[in-house]
Amino acid sequence: QVQLVESLGGSVQAGGSLRLSCANSRRTFGHYNMGWFRQAPGKEREFVAAISWSGDSTYYADSVKGRFTISRDNAKNTASLQMNSLKPEDTAIYYCAATASAAIELRGVRYDHWGQGTQVTVSS
Repeated sequence: QVQLVESLGGSVQAGGSLRLSCANSRRTFGHYNMGWFRQAPGKEREFVAAISWSGDSTYYADSVKGRFTISRDNAKNTASLQMNSLKPEDTAIYYCAATASAAIELRGVRYDHWGQGTQVTVSS
C-alpha cells in the first residue's frame, strides 16, 4: 500500500521560494508516476506538475511553468516540488499524488493515492 506524507508548507512573501516534499512511507513508488495538485479556497483542485516514474519526463501547468520544478528520488522514495518566484495566486493547499498509470496524468481522478495536503500561503 502506498502512503504519501507531505512535508509542511509555509508562508512566504511574493517572490520567495518554498520546497515541498512527499515521501512514501510504506513501499517503493519507483513504478508510480507522481503529480502535484493544489486547491485554493473556493476553487476546484487543479493540476500543477507531474513526473514519470523514471524522472525522465515532466509536465507543468502553464501557470507554474518556468517557476516550479518537480523532481523525484526513487532511492529515497521521495518526490519534491521546488517553487520559486511565488505569487499570491499560488496560495493553496498542495497535494502530492501517485498513479499506477503508465502515462503522465493531468486529471486528479487518474491518481490512486493522495497525500494529506499542505498549506502554502504567499503574501503580497
